[in-house]
Amino acid sequence: MTYANDHTALPRTKGAVLRAGEVCFAGSGPGDADLLTIKVLKALQEADVILYDRLVSDEIMALAGEQALLEDVGKEGFGPQMSQEEICSRLVAHALKGRKVLRLKSGDPTVFGRLDEELVAVEEAGLAYQVFPGITSASAAVASIGQSLTQRGRNSSVRFLTGHDTKGFADHDWAQLARAGEVAAIYMGKKSARFIQGRLLMHGAATDTPVTLVENASRANQRVIATTLATLADDLAAAQLTGPALTFIGLAPRASAAALETLKMELA
Repeated sequence: MTYANDHTALPRTKGAVLRAGEVCFAGSGPGDADLLTIKVLKALQEADVILYDRLVSDEIMALAGEQALLEDVGKEGFGPQMSQEEICSRLVAHALKGRKVLRLKSGDPTVFGRLDEELVAVEEAGLAYQVFPGITSASAAVASIGQSLTQRGRNSSVRFLTGHDTKGFADHDWAQLARAGEVAAIYMGKKSARFIQGRLLMHGAATDTPVTLVENASRANQRVIATTLATLADDLAAAQLTGPALTFIGLAPRASAAALETLKMELA
C-alpha cells in the first residue's frame, strides 16, 4: 500500500505520526499554540529528539513529550548561530541511532526555512523523512491587521521576500515592486528597512505607499507599526522592535483592526 503524502511509501500504523529512525520536518506556526496543527502536536508528543529553532515559542515547546531530548539549534540573523553543517550532522546522527527525530521550525518549513539543505543531508544518509507544514507568519500577520494578501482589482499576486540572504541585503525586482498596487511580505526585513526603502523610492514607488510591520505576529506581545515608505526607516528605528517582524509593502491595517490594536496597547 502506498500513501501519496508519504516520501517512503511505507504503510503506517493507524494514528502513527513518527517512526523510529525517521526525521520529521515540521512548522510550529507563528507562535500561538492554538495555531499549531494537530499533526505537528502529535509529532511533538511522540518525538525522541526535538531540534528546534530560536523562534519556536516557549508555549509550543511546553507541549513536547516528557521523553524528548530538546536541542536548541536556533539561528539569529547577524547574531549567534549554529552552523547548518552541525544541524544536519545532528539530525542524521540521531536518526541513525533509531530515534524519532523532529526538526521543528518556526512558521512553515517550506518558507525561508532552510529546508532543502537538511532534506539533502537526510536523503544522502538513506533516512526516511516527512514534512509537516505550518502557518507561515505572513498569514498570521495579515490576519491581525484585517487585510488580505490578495484583493480583486488591486493585486492578483503577492510576493514573499527575504530582507537578507547569505550575501547580505537581498536584491529583488525593485521596479516591479515599486508599481502601484503591488503587495509584498518581507521576512527578516528589520535590518534592511532603509535599504528596501531606498531601492523602492529609487525605482519610482510613491512616498505614501503604505507599509505595515507586525512584530511577534499572533503572540500576546504582538505589535503593529503602520507607516509609509517615506518614513519607514525612521518609524522603525523609533519603535525599537526587538522581536521577529514581518513587513508588508502595500498594505495598511484596516481601520477596525488598527483601533483594536490601539486599545490592546493602551490596556497592556
